[in-house]
Amino acid sequence: MTPPKDITIYDIAKVLNVSPATVSRGLKDHPAIRKDTKKRILDAARKMGYQQNTFASNLRSKRSNTIGVIIPRLNSYFMSTVIAGMEKVANQSGYNLIISQSQESFKKEIVSVNTMYDSRVDGLMVSLAYDTADTDHFEVLLKKNIPIIFFDRVIDHPGCTSIVIDNKQAGYDATVHLLKQGCKRIMQVAGNLSRNVYADRLEGYKMALAKFGIPFDSTLVISNSLLSEQGGVDAAQLILSMEHRPDGIFASNDTAAVACMRQLKLSGIHIPNEIAVVGFNNDPISKVIDPNLTTINYPGHEMGEVAAATLVNKLDQKNAPSLNTIVLRHELIVRESSNRN
Repeated sequence: MTPPKDITIYDIAKVLNVSPATVSRGLKDHPAIRKDTKKRILDAARKMGYQQNTFASNLRSKRSNTIGVIIPRLNSYFMSTVIAGMEKVANQSGYNLIISQSQESFKKEIVSVNTMYDSRVDGLMVSLAYDTADTDHFEVLLKKNIPIIFFDRVIDHPGCTSIVIDNKQAGYDATVHLLKQGCKRIMQVAGNLSRNVYADRLEGYKMALAKFGIPFDSTLVISNSLLSEQGGVDAAQLILSMEHRPDGIFASNDTAAVACMRQLKLSGIHIPNEIAVVGFNNDPISKVIDPNLTTINYPGHEMGEVAAATLVNKLDQKNAPSLNTIVLRHELIVRESSNRN
């Protein structure tokens, strides 16, 4: 069976008895084309099944008008809010997003970077996988002057901008809050400590203990946790098996914190009187669990907007100076899971 012929602007021009140049301008919403003529052109194009050859147009302009985004996981409320912020700014600026997930794998991240390169993205925004140790795989884009923005989980690179919060201060704030509630033995449920976000939150935790004169105890740190629901359950089971249990928990995300709380409650532990709990991210789940979870508000939507705006600015103003790191504000939100007063 012969495939149907592609409709061109010349076919539309012939049907409407106008020039191909008029059709081209009408399809591009050119101000010189009258509204009634523009409507006739668009109606005819739709009826005839015309499809704009975006690929050819992109080759002429040397732009794809697409921006790549690589994230660790899509099943994250925080990441979904980041992407929403990115999409808002990118679309307003005439760009579309191509989204890929590394699934916490360095090898899959490399594949995603190569796919983005082959897709001719104009720029790339990346939150790194758990086990990413270097930036060598990004050099293929940087050598082509394709700008890269790192966000949330970042790595130092002189040619790239990073968008973060002050995770060290946030970890300090969360721990100080628990200490001020009378906690003396606080467990820290951390993620992979090779990533900046989790290493910095642990460092903030240590700073707070030192401020209150409490010695750091490595047995109270659960590191390299996936910070999943199962990770929270595992943390609770470890706590229940301890002879000298903690009286406070600072978990590096809300998913693990809520799962840990639930398991402790099922075992008869009173929250917050016996064990006070603080999470991180301000996910909707933090307001569903009883008692409501104290957490650090991580401005995901704002992070996405700032990352996309920074990238678009780099694309539109090639020689504009750029900051190496942009730090957004966080906020401690105190709720019943930690409030003993």
